Amino acid sequence: MGMEFVRAKDERGADARVVVGVPGGGVCWPEKAGREDKTAVEAWWAGRGAKPGVTHGTEWAFGGLKMPTLVVWADARGGSQAWFRAWAAAGRALAAQKSVKRAAVWGWPEEAGGERGRVPEALIFGAYSPKKGSGEERETTVAWTGAGWGAEKAAMEKSRVVGEALSEFRDLANTTAVDLSPKEFAQRMQALAKKVPGLSCKVWTDTDLRMVEKCGAIVGVAEGSWRDERLVRLSWEGKGKGKKKRPLALVGKGVTFDAGGICLKPAKGMEWMQYDKCGAVAVAAATVLAARLGTERPVTAWMALADNMPGGDALRPGDIVTARNGKTIQVVNTDAEGRLLLADALCMASEEKPAAIADAATLTGAVVIALGRDASAVLGDDLVADELEACGALAGERLWRLPIWPETEAALESPFADCKNMGDGTAGTIAAAAFLRKFVPEGIPWAHLDIAGTAWVEKASDWAAEGATLAAARLLYEWVGDSAL
Repeated sequence: MGMEFVRAKDERGADARVVVGVPGGGVCWPEKAGREDKTAVEAWWAGRGAKPGVTHGTEWAFGGLKMPTLVVWADARGGSQAWFRAWAAAGRALAAQKSVKRAAVWGWPEEAGGERGRVPEALIFGAYSPKKGSGEERETTVAWTGAGWGAEKAAMEKSRVVGEALSEFRDLANTTAVDLSPKEFAQRMQALAKKVPGLSCKVWTDTDLRMVEKCGAIVGVAEGSWRDERLVRLSWEGKGKGKKKRPLALVGKGVTFDAGGICLKPAKGMEWMQYDKCGAVAVAAATVLAARLGTERPVTAWMALADNMPGGDALRPGDIVTARNGKTIQVVNTDAEGRLLLADALCMASEEKPAAIADAATLTGAVVIALGRDASAVLGDDLVADELEACGALAGERLWRLPIWPETEAALESPFADCKNMGDGTAGTIAAAAFLRKFVPEGIPWAHLDIAGTAWVEKASDWAAEGATLAAARLLYEWVGDSAL
C-alpha cells in the first residue's frame, strides 16, 4: 500500500483519525474534532488497563463515534523503538482497513515521547507487504492535521524517502534464492548506481577474487555452489565540504542462500535462509539513502555475496583457506560461513584506510538466544560502538553491547592455521566478533552488528509483515550522517 503525506487544516474528508494515547495520561485530541468523540474515546482509553510486558500498541475505537479512531501508544520505557513500532503498527492497522483512503493524523505534545518527524517512515514500514499483485493496490492519503507540520516538514519529507527506500530494499531482501544469485544481486547494485549521480559500483567476479585479489575465504564459501560468488563495492562520493573527509566503510554479509555447506542445516526453518543476505542489503540501503538524500560524508558499502551449498567441491570441515591479508583459517564448521565472507571484505575495505568500519550480518544463532528478537548486538571498538548505539536510539533500533573477551579469542587458536572459524561452541556471538577483529588492522576503529535476531520476522506481528525488516539500515544511514570519526 502506498502513502501520500499532506498538510490539512482539519479532519474534513477523512475516513478515520489517528491520535496518540499517553500511558498514565489522556489522549492527545484534535482541537477541531467533535467534543462527543473526545469524551467517548478518553473514557474508553481510561478504562483500557495496562498490559504487562507490552511496550507499544494500536487500538481502534469504533463504537458510537462520528469517525473511526485509531489510538497509537507506546510505553516510554520501551524507548524510541517502542514509538517506531507503535507507528508501524498504525500503518499496518490502516492498511488492513480497506475502507480508509484518507486518514487524519494528529500530532502530540512533547510528553508523549517519540519523534514525530519519523512518522512517515514508520507508517510506510508497517503498511509494507511482501505480497505483490495479490490484491487491490491502493494509496492512502495521510493528512497531518496537528501542530508542528511547518517545523517538521523537512524531517517528515526525509522520513518519507527513507520509508519508501526501505520498502524497495525489503523487496530485495525478500527475493528468494531462485530469483537472486550473487551475480544478479551485483547487477542490481550496478543498475542502482547508474540512477544516482555520485554513486558508483564496482564488482569482482570469481576469477578476480580467486586469481587477482587472493580472497580465498570468499572463494572457499562459494565452492559448493554452481553459482559464482561476487564482491560488490557501492560508493557514495559525498557532498560539498564533506567530500574531503575520509569515508566510512560499511561491510555486509550476503549469503544468497545458506544450506550450511557440508555441515548441512536441519530442514526445519531452512526456507528462511534467503534472508542470510540481509546484512548486505542493509549496508546497500544505507549507502543508497546517503546518496539520494545528499549526505555530506562519503561512504562505501562492501557486499560479499555467495551461496553456501553442499556441492561436490564444497569446503570440508578441517579444510584451510587463506584470506586476503594472508591469515590462514581452519574451517571447523562450514555453517559458520558468514564470517569467512566478511573476513575478506573487511580486508578489502581496510586497504582503503577508511575513517571507521561497521559491519552488519545475520551471523549467529547465539545472539537470538542472548537477546531475543528485539535487539541487535554490537561489539567492537568503543569509538564506533558508542556512535552506533546513539544512532540506534535516534532511529528506533535497539542495540545491546557485548564484550570481546581475551579468553574467547584464545578459543579460536588452531594447531594447523592462524585461527579457526569457530571457538569451543560457547559465547558464539562474541567468538564470531573476535574472529572478525583479526581482519581489521590496528588503527581503524571498527564495530560489528549481529542482526540475526532482528533481520526478519517469521510470523507477522502487529508492527511488521513476515520477512525482512532491514534491521541496521536506518541506524547505519544515521551513522553516516552523524559520525564524528
